[in-house]
Amino acid sequence: MTWKTILYDYVHHRNQMDIDYSVDPMLPIVEDEAYLHDQTARLSRRAATDKDRHFMPVKSETRLTILRAAEREDRVMADVLLRRTSVGQIGHSSYEEQRLEQERVTLVPGADGWIIAKIEALQTEAALRLKPAVAGGIMEAEDEFAAVGLMRAPSVPFLNRQLVPELQHSAARAIYNRMEAARYADLWWDKGNPAYLTFEVNCSNYVSQCLFAGGAPMKHTGQRDTGWWYKGRVGGRELWSFSWAVAESLQFYLLTSRSGLRAQEVSSAAELEPGDVISYDWDGDGRFQHTTVVAAKDSNGMPLVNANTVSSKHRYWSYTDSPAWTERTRYRLLHISDSF
Repeated sequence: MTWKTILYDYVHHRNQMDIDYSVDPMLPIVEDEAYLHDQTARLSRRAATDKDRHFMPVKSETRLTILRAAEREDRVMADVLLRRTSVGQIGHSSYEEQRLEQERVTLVPGADGWIIAKIEALQTEAALRLKPAVAGGIMEAEDEFAAVGLMRAPSVPFLNRQLVPELQHSAARAIYNRMEAARYADLWWDKGNPAYLTFEVNCSNYVSQCLFAGGAPMKHTGQRDTGWWYKGRVGGRELWSFSWAVAESLQFYLLTSRSGLRAQEVSSAAELEPGDVISYDWDGDGRFQHTTVVAAKDSNGMPLVNANTVSSKHRYWSYTDSPAWTERTRYRLLHISDSF
C-alpha cells in the first residue's frame, strides 16, 4: 500500500478508537509507543467523563487533508489537517462536536508496506502562551525540514501581516446579548473573521471577539497593559491590549474590572450560561493558558464550549480528553455580567 493509503487507514482506525475507547484498532499500523501511551491515557479519561455525564458515543467521522508532504526513500513526513465530527447521545438527546486538528505524521517502510513511526500534534492547548511576533512573521525551519523544503509549524505565535481596515465599533449596548455571543462563536469557530488579525495562538482573541459581538463595550486606553480593546493594524502597528489577546490577562481583567465588561467567578460549571467564559490552568501553577466561550449546554445543564487554536465547536467544557489536561488542572468559571 502507498503511504497515502496508510494515512487514510489511520483516520479510519482513529475513528474506531474513539468509539471503542481503545488504541487496539491502531496497533496494526502505528508503532509510536509514546503516542499510543498518551492516547490510552486520554481515552481512559474520556471514558470516565462520558460515563459521568451518561454520554454514549454513536459516530466519529474525520475528513483528512494533506497540507504538505516531504518524501524520501527512507521516510515520508506529512502535515495533515483533520476535520473531526463526533456524534453522541445523552438519553434521547443527540449532540455533535467538531474539531480541527493538525498533526505531523512520519511514515517509514515496513515489512508489508508503510507504517506510522511518529505522530506529533502541531497544535495543542498545552502551549498557548502569547509571545512577541517574529519579525516579518517568518520562522526558521529546522535543518532537517529545511533540507526537504518543509517548514516546521511555529512554536510561538505571530500575527497575520495582512493589512486590515481599522474596525468601526458601534456604541456599547447596556445588556449583554448572550445568544448573539454564542451565535458569533458558532459562526467563526473554524475560521478567522477577516475583520480581525489572526494569531497563531488565537484562543483569547476569538473569545474577546465573541464577547464584543454580544455587546461588551471596549475600554480603550491605548496602553497594552490596561483596558480591554482592539484596533487591529493601524499605520504599520498592531494595536490591542493584552487582556484582549492573552488568556492570563483576559481572566484577570474580567475579575478586576469595576465597570463595563466584567465577570464573577462561580463555583460550578452548571451555573454558566451561553456567552460565559472558562479559563484553564493546565499545571495548577496559577497561570491560565487557555480560554473558551460557552456556546451551548447539554441536557445535564453542563457547558459545551467553543475555542480557537485547536478549533473546537460544542466540546465538553472539562477538556479531560485534551493532551494538555493534567491532574493539577484548574478552571476559572467566569459568569459575564448581564449589564454594562
